[in-house]
Amino acid sequence: MTDGEAARESFFTYIRHRMTGFGATSRRKGSRRQMIEHPDFLELMARRSSGMTVSASVTPTAVGPIEYHGTAEVDAECALLQNAPFTQTFMTAVSPGMVAAALNNQHYSSDEDYLRALGRALSVEYRVIVARGLLLQIDAPDLAADRSGVFSELSLAEYMRWAEMVVDTINSALEGIEPQRVRLHVCWGNMEAPHTHDVALEDILGTLYRAHVGALVISMANPRHSHEYKCFARHPLPDGMKLVAGVIDSTTNYVEHPEVVADRLERVATAVGDPTRIMAGTDCGFASLAGYTPVAPSIVWKKLSAMRAGADLAAARLF
Repeated sequence: MTDGEAARESFFTYIRHRMTGFGATSRRKGSRRQMIEHPDFLELMARRSSGMTVSASVTPTAVGPIEYHGTAEVDAECALLQNAPFTQTFMTAVSPGMVAAALNNQHYSSDEDYLRALGRALSVEYRVIVARGLLLQIDAPDLAADRSGVFSELSLAEYMRWAEMVVDTINSALEGIEPQRVRLHVCWGNMEAPHTHDVALEDILGTLYRAHVGALVISMANPRHSHEYKCFARHPLPDGMKLVAGVIDSTTNYVEHPEVVADRLERVATAVGDPTRIMAGTDCGFASLAGYTPVAPSIVWKKLSAMRAGADLAAARLF
């Protein structure tokens, strides 16, 4: 269980309120080839996004030294969940790589210096969440989604060097934190789009395995990546690492049948080789920007109910 990031304007720009160094605005660098190739899709998205109160493309900019300037906001957010009556409660926090990719740098001499500064600052937030007894989920769509966005002009090798630097930065930020208290969410974005230029899970999985976390949260329900559960048979999970498999698509108002959810979990369990190392999850959040909700709230609850029912079916069969 989590708070759904309801207190935040978006899953990544919220940090401008918790750190010094951000000011002005700039247009997010990079482009999405899959959208440029389909101008009619861009027109459709423009109409759908008309109610958004936060932009994903016009973002704050780093104009000075990045430092976490106090924990009042994250403390208050954690307090909302700290005594929630759930078996496992987690709090999300953005990846330093996501911030570096989305919020332009006009202060640091290099992208690496900017990334490292963000890692040091976010380490404060990570530690507050863990100290509050909550599971920390680091949201890092930059490790997959930005291959077809900000970094679309890089070669795969160049992109992977960036991804490795991000994972190293995350590991530094987590130093001293028990890996089992942390999980890493990686996705290709929760936007209904062609996704024809997405990086393959096979290409990034080895880098993800280097993260000092107890679990990976991976999208596997959407039509473009639902086949990639097979990667875990070819590349087994490292010892001590679990997998939260996306079995609910967060971009469509279709409500998955519990049998579909169960089938997906059983396939993942077979690939992983041990059903005790997997759990059911959604592909991504249902609304990562204020004002943009592609799935109707009542349907979100139906989809979550289907996920629970499907997990029960799979558990009865697997155990």
